[in-house]
Amino acid sequence: MVMMSMAMVTAALFPVLIIIATLVLNKKMYSNFEKSTPFECGFDPHNSARIPFSLRFFILAVLFLVFDIEIALLMPIPTMLNMNSMIKAVIIMFCLILIMGLYHEWNESSLEWK
Repeated sequence: MVMMSMAMVTAALFPVLIIIATLVLNKKMYSNFEKSTPFECGFDPHNSARIPFSLRFFILAVLFLVFDIEIALLMPIPTMLNMNSMIKAVIIMFCLILIMGLYHEWNESSLEWK
């Protein structure tokens, strides 16, 4: 139990330390309008450099990534089923949350491509 709590503290502390180190070591970046504009052989750009993309495609791609990671988390479940009842309850809750999320996305029609 102590080993598991130490692992949880380490897992929570490590990302916080990385974020703090990034903030401390990061140079302050000043944005310059002329440096951020597109350059086309010294002339003003003919078209916009930003290509618009579909927001629905972006949301669908993010949902795909989320469900892909969730499936990767579900892969070791058959090996964990012979453990104690607390782990089984956590697995059931995790699966219920996944099903509720999928139902919400389906109800919201975020999974339909139009």
